Parts: sequence; structure tokens; C-alpha cells
Amino acid sequence: MSTILNFLSNDHRACDDLFASAESAAAQQNWHSARALFDQFQTAMSHHLSMEETVLFPAFEARIGNSMGPTQVMRMEHEQIRGLMQSMAGAVDANDKDAYLGLSETLNMLMQQHNMKEENMLYPMSDQVLSSDRDSVILAMQAIA
Repeated sequence: MSTILNFLSNDHRACDDLFASAESAAAQQNWHSARALFDQFQTAMSHHLSMEETVLFPAFEARIGNSMGPTQVMRMEHEQIRGLMQSMAGAVDANDKDAYLGLSETLNMLMQQHNMKEENMLYPMSDQVLSSDRDSVILAMQAIA
């Protein structure tokens, strides 16, 4: 089976692709497409955050015996991501190109920094500390609806 790094990094790329497509549609003021693509992005991103928060983070924290480390920072950033997505949903509903693109720029910067931390630190650490349970952790993440 895959590594946690590969599994979740591939999911990051899928979310990033949807994000870019929604942003492009909003920039062109194609609001029908922007709404549909943003909804797909928001669903994919919410699923990704849920996989981490309900499966990966608890497994990692249980193994290292600490919930105050990198997962705490990731959870705080997840809340920031959710808040920005909520604001972006309002902007796309209002057909507000300037608001959407401004929020999009902020979210893009946050996601890129967040993904880099996860892909360069948290996921490799998770692969290491969860090596004996890696396959079951990935299967559990795949089972998240």
C-alpha cells in the first residue's frame, strides 16, 4: 500500500486542482461554473481535513503520547481554512469577483504553507511513528465518507 505521505500529498494536489479551477472561473466571472467548482473544492477539502482530524491526528497523537505538538498547529490552521472557505462561499454566492479573488489569494497562501508543513514534517513523521499501522490508517482514512 501507499505511504501516508503519498496518499495525503496526492489528495492535496487534487484539492489544489479544484481550487485553481474555481478561481479561474471566478476570475472570468463564470459564476455558474465557479459555484459548481467551488462546491467541489469545498467538499474535497472538508473531506481531506476530516481524514486528518478523525484518523491521522488521533493515531499520531496516541503513538507519540502528545496532542500539543504539530497536530495542534494543523488543527488551528484547519479552522482558518474553514473560515476562509466559508467567506469564499459567500463571495461566490454574491458573484463578488474582487472579494472572491482576495480571499482566494489568502487561502492559497495559507494552504501552500500548511501543505508544506504537512508534506515535509507531519506526514513523514506519521509514516515513521505509525509504520506498523500505516496500511490500516490509510484504509481508515479512505473509509471516511
